[in-house]
Amino acid sequence: MDSLIFALSAIAPIVLMVLMGYFLKRVGMVGESFAKEANRLVFRVFMPVMLFVNIYKIKSLAGFDFAFIGYVVIALLVVFFLSIPASIMVAGQKNRRGVLVQAAVRSGYSLIGIPLANSLYGEAGAIAATLLSAAVIPLFNVLAVVSLTAIGNDGEGKVSVKKIVLDILKNPLILGIAAALVCILIRTVFERFGISFRLSDLDPLFTVLQYLAGLAIPLALLVLGAQFELSAVAALKKEIIFGTMVRVVVVPALAIGVAYIFFRDRFTPAHFATFVSVFATPVAVPSVPMVQEMGGDVVLAGQLVVWSTLASALTVFLVTFLLRLGGAF
Repeated sequence: MDSLIFALSAIAPIVLMVLMGYFLKRVGMVGESFAKEANRLVFRVFMPVMLFVNIYKIKSLAGFDFAFIGYVVIALLVVFFLSIPASIMVAGQKNRRGVLVQAAVRSGYSLIGIPLANSLYGEAGAIAATLLSAAVIPLFNVLAVVSLTAIGNDGEGKVSVKKIVLDILKNPLILGIAAALVCILIRTVFERFGISFRLSDLDPLFTVLQYLAGLAIPLALLVLGAQFELSAVAALKKEIIFGTMVRVVVVPALAIGVAYIFFRDRFTPAHFATFVSVFATPVAVPSVPMVQEMGGDVVLAGQLVVWSTLASALTVFLVTFLLRLGGAF
């Protein structure tokens, strides 16, 4: 029951913020042009800064369990490649294919992953989830760019590898992550020479960065609500059902199921708590502004975030219950 309560508590703020955005649209306080510009700000400014701050806060990259991280990376790549043909068969339009692939791979780990792991297995779960974020968050964003550029391409002909690589390198989210990793590397070098300098020592600068980071998720959720249309469900019913079921049922069943059946003795309870966070959480909120900026079906992207969030309250509880019943943690 505590898992169900936590799952409901985790999604309640997300749903309420989306409803607030929908309400503001209905009363005429948020228009379509504002929503598009706000999404652009989230994607180009607030989200990169949020990723930078979150990754920079990782105290040390030492202590990585490469088998644990490797399993998550391989599982995500398997999900990515399996979802491509499935999405092509399901999606009626090209610009929906990449959205479905992104939804299959990219969970809400950056938003609720660490708090969920902490709730499931305390400090050990939070530490495992924090270390994993240094590898998983960049991978999420790279695969999202590939999904929307190559698979969801609406143009004619092949998309060049050069274009995909350039899109990855120029992506604001990737740049934010890269900047954080460079700063961590510099910090590590400083520590070797006995220099304890941190960006947080520059209090005004770091405070501004935290302010900007704090705007990312609330604004993205408000805009999501402002762009949400119940009337769109009928036209996107097939894609919504497919994307939601893959995200909150198929992916956790495969990824966590394989880990439990074949590697239960290798992985710790903290690892399994983190598996729930990375594989069983709903479609990531930042996927919507990215889809808008990269020419995908933004309506479908928003629908998938909303419906997978609602469904995940039950599926996170069920996955957690089964793992506890099986003695994983």
